[in-house]
Amino acid sequence: MSADEQPEPDKHVGTEGEDAVAQLFGKWDVTNIEYGDPSTERYISVTPVAHTMGRHARKQFQKSEVSIVERLVNRLMQTEENTGKKQQTMRITREAFDIIHDRTEENPVQVLVTAVENAAPREETVRLKYGGISVPKAVDVAPQRRVDQALKFLAEGVYNTSFKSPTDAEEALAEQLIGAADYDVQTYAINQKEEKERVAAAAR
Repeated sequence: MSADEQPEPDKHVGTEGEDAVAQLFGKWDVTNIEYGDPSTERYISVTPVAHTMGRHARKQFQKSEVSIVERLVNRLMQTEENTGKKQQTMRITREAFDIIHDRTEENPVQVLVTAVENAAPREETVRLKYGGISVPKAVDVAPQRRVDQALKFLAEGVYNTSFKSPTDAEEALAEQLIGAADYDVQTYAINQKEEKERVAAAAR
């Protein structure tokens, strides 16, 4: 067989492989995500890999290179009942993404990125000691910490909504992400962000 007569299916299979690599959970496109907050953009990584087996732990700040989806999954595991249950938490996240898509008809990865940006506090307070007196002082929050705090608030909101409650974890996660993406102040994550910024404003 000459070089001109090589079968076309090889190229087609390669293209399909590339498309599969670019999709999270084999469904969701991660190549056209829009960022609304330039300060946190470099700290919100979106990749089709949802389980890196802790490779980011080798360096102090390498966690920002881990997919924001995996970081959310890791946060959801940080409770007494769910510690270490990554496969279960991945399933919950996958099903929550399906619920988000059914309700909003949007890419759930985009909804997650928007939710993290909206739930990230810009100001918080620290305690400064002057002699024996402790005084609260408002400070700007570093971009990486803003993302960490947003993930923490989202995970806490899911836990509070679903623990000892008839609400399923995947339903609670979908509600938290949709609410945060819409900047609904009734959502736990947005409520906590607003509270932190309110306290910081009073300490200026």
